[in-house]
Amino acid sequence: MSSTFADPRLAALDGFRVEIDAARERADVILDRPPFNIVSMPQRDQLRLVFETLDEDARVRVIVLRAIGEHFSSGGNIKGFLEATPEHVSKLAWSIAAPARCGKPVVVANRGYCFGVGFELSLACDFRIVSETCFYALPEQRLGQIPGSGGSARLQKIIGITRTKDVVMRSRRIGAKQAYDWGIATECVPDGKLEAATDALVDELRVFSPLAQRTAKKLLNDTEDAMLTTAIELEGHCYSRLRQSDDFREGVEAFHAKRPAKFTGT
Repeated sequence: MSSTFADPRLAALDGFRVEIDAARERADVILDRPPFNIVSMPQRDQLRLVFETLDEDARVRVIVLRAIGEHFSSGGNIKGFLEATPEHVSKLAWSIAAPARCGKPVVVANRGYCFGVGFELSLACDFRIVSETCFYALPEQRLGQIPGSGGSARLQKIIGITRTKDVVMRSRRIGAKQAYDWGIATECVPDGKLEAATDALVDELRVFSPLAQRTAKKLLNDTEDAMLTTAIELEGHCYSRLRQSDDFREGVEAFHAKRPAKFTGT
């Protein structure tokens, strides 16, 4: 079903829609401006608000970002960059980083073109499932620009400076198999199996404790740039806090009783 939101800025979604399946504890954020799902300037802020709203929605355990048609997104509305104010442009990276800030697992399904802001938005997600038709690219150099919504920074964390320079400075496209081999994609599947692979991952993630997953995601994000000793220290504090949770007690009891655990997120 389509979802409505109380925030008036989300009364009419620009180029995408949201569907919530409460029975499967899943929300789908669907880019719906085919054939290339070009992302407008207003759409970026709306996407941020939607992820923030879904993060607080008790019906939702996992969020899926996907698109209608054969291409995830060819990127942003180029003309919009010239029309936007400097103040607006300075907030673009914050909006596109919304999936990373969201406490819930975010899965993105990529097929076809995944360029520019489409790639940057995907890089901000936790799991990237790609079909064999997918091509990633940051083509901003062809416009006399650089990625402006976290693309080069996030990519460098994943594949290193040498490969990132090759991709960014040459506007080079990365095929699905190479994206998987380089560690950008979580899984690479035939195009006809993209939806099934996404569904399977969502169902897998729903089995785990919501509290433990939120904790793991935040810990990993927060310690990405930390020294090893600092990361280990923070991991220990998070571990200690989770030991006091109902979910941990349930997990231990279920393990010993040889039954599936029923986590409540407390």
